[in-house]
Formats: sequence, structure tokens, C-alpha cells
Amino acid sequence: MKGLTSKFKAVGALMTLALILSGCGEEFLSALRPQGQGASDILSLMILSIAVMMFVFVVVMVIYVFVILKFRQKKGQEDFIPEQVEGSHTLETLWTVVPIFLILILAVPTVQYTFSLVDTSPQVSAEGEEDQIWINVTGKQYWWHFEYDGMDVTTSQELYIPTDRRVFLSLHSEDVIHSFWVPTLQGKIDVNPTGNRNEIWIDAEKEGVYWGKCAEFCGPSHSLMDFKVVAVSPGEFEQWVKDMRNIDPEATPESEVAAAGQEVFANNCMSCHANGTSPNKIGPNVSNFGDRERIAGVLEYNKENLIEWIETKGKDMKPGNLMTSAAYDLSDEELEQVAEYLMSLSPSEITPENANDNEYIESDLSDLFVDEEKDESSQEKSEEESEEDSEEDSDSN
Repeated sequence: MKGLTSKFKAVGALMTLALILSGCGEEFLSALRPQGQGASDILSLMILSIAVMMFVFVVVMVIYVFVILKFRQKKGQEDFIPEQVEGSHTLETLWTVVPIFLILILAVPTVQYTFSLVDTSPQVSAEGEEDQIWINVTGKQYWWHFEYDGMDVTTSQELYIPTDRRVFLSLHSEDVIHSFWVPTLQGKIDVNPTGNRNEIWIDAEKEGVYWGKCAEFCGPSHSLMDFKVVAVSPGEFEQWVKDMRNIDPEATPESEVAAAGQEVFANNCMSCHANGTSPNKIGPNVSNFGDRERIAGVLEYNKENLIEWIETKGKDMKPGNLMTSAAYDLSDEELEQVAEYLMSLSPSEITPENANDNEYIESDLSDLFVDEEKDESSQEKSEEESEEDSEEDSDSN
């Protein structure tokens, strides 16, 4: 009896510990605190699944306890053999129909949400189809690259999006399989190589900086393949895009140290990194490096960590990253200059701090799409003019 009691105590202690540990972790990495429609839908499915499982557990335990109490062996019944019953159409129907019913309760909303969470068709309102913001996402060991389709904006490691609006992502990998996951905004989706693109949308109901991770083991630094989603108000997002469009990679920094660092960077780093909209993405784009919250996605943002990262090429900070094969060898002075230059790259007044300033600026973002519409209309106009010219030529002939 003592042994059985000890086992019950051990099981109880483990269950209590599991319950306590389930509350650990960071709130910005929890799918239980949704800040977007996708994450809210997934949480609803989780609650529904738990409710169904709890229903099954309670029913089974009630029947179990009832049978034990009612049909237990009583005194004087040591040799008593109860009536043997075989076959019951009622019971057979119940334990066939009830599980099917429970599966349908789980399956129908699961299928609905599964398709809706990857539905990238344009949203239609009373005002017509909404212009879509598409971002091409590239996963690489061990960082993320973002290209804003039609906006002439390129960034790495930090994805800026407007609140209260769906943003559509087209994802692929340039090496191994990754998985794009922002727990508080949306579910996971595989990021595949070999030209196989997956699509998904994300949205943020309020401003904030939301952490994302790679959720597919991809190498020694898989757990360090973090990124941030910076959700700002539509007006701030519009301003950020305009600022990023106007980046001049050749602009000389005001600081003499940063200006010297720009030259060192150009001579040693530009073969892999890019500033502005250059398509080069062997390494992360550094256009707005000065506005980032983290170095390499995981390190605290300060000059000491940045200098150490450049000097050691992130060998111990992010094992397996491609920068370890870089051929440069910089002096202490050059390291200081490059760090100063990178930290001076702040092309926009809209930074992650704006995501937490509680200032909401309205905008329909129409200015971001006006150029595209003008191009289409001018193209149509030129086609019409060319058709008219050809008709006039044929008439004259």
C-alpha cells in the first residue's frame, strides 16, 4: 500500500510540475495570446479540441466509476458469476455514432480554418476589391529576407506591416526546408526550396513588435533563426515605405567615423550584403540596420555585440552561418568604423518604437498603389493611341 501511495504522490508531483511549466515562456511567443485573426482562429480550434477531449474523458470516467461501484464484488459473492450478456444494438449504435459525431465536430471547422488561413484571394468590401500588399519572403540559414512586391522596398530580419489589414506572403527557401511562424499572429507554414512557393496571410489587430521563429529544424543554429514583425498604424507604414523607397546607398554619413566605415564596408562586405533595393541577398540586407531591435535576430543591440559579431563572423554566436567563410580581416579601428556605419543606417523615422507609442495614424494606403495604377492606365492609353494610329494609317492607305 505504501508503494502505491508513493507512486500516486510521484504522479501528482509530475502533473503539478507540468502544469506550472506550461505557464512559462514569453508572451510574445505564445499562441495562447493571439493578436491577429489567424492566431485567434487557431486558438478557437485548440479550445474546441480540448472541450471535445474533456467531454470524452468525463463520460468515460463517469461510466468507469459507475461500473466499479455498481458491479464490484460484495461480501458473500466470492463464487457468484453474474449474468453473461452478449451483443447490444443500442450500445453498438452509440459507440459508433457518437465518435463519428465528435470527429465531425472537429473536422468541419478544422477544414474551414485550414483553407481560410491560406486563402490569398483579394478581400472585397462595399468599396470594391482591396489592394493587396504582397511580400516575397526568403528563408536562408539562418535569417529571413523580405521584398515588398511593387513597392521597391527590401529588408531583412524585420518585417514591417500595417495594422488592421491582411498582408500576403509568398514564401520560398534558398537552401533547406524552413518553417515561417509568428505564434501571436498566424500559424506555421513550410518554406520550401526548389522553386516551390507557399502562400499565407498575416494580420495584426494592434501595434506591436511580434517575434517570429523558424519552426523546422534546419541546422545547428535553427533555434536562433528569429525575426521580428513590426506592426505599425497604416499611416506610419505608408510613411515607412516612402522613406525606404528614397534610400540613397551612396549617401555619406554625417559622422567621420561612420563615413570611414562606409568605405571599409564597401571594400569588404558589399559582395554579400546590400544597402537599398539591390537584389544581392547572400547575406542580410542592411538598409535599416540602425533601426533593428536585435543583431542577427537574437543578440542584444549594442555596439559591443556588433563589433564582436563582425570580428568573430558570428562563429560562436550563430554556428553554421555562411559569414564564417568570409575572407575579410579587419583591424580594431576598422571594426569600430564599420559598426558605427551600420548603426547609422536609419533611413526612416518609423522604427520599432513607433509600434509601442500608442499613436494611431489612419490611412487607406492608396498612395502606395497609385504608381502601379498610373502605370497600368498609361499603358492602356498608349495601347489605345497606337491602335488609333494604326487605324489612321490603314485609312490613309
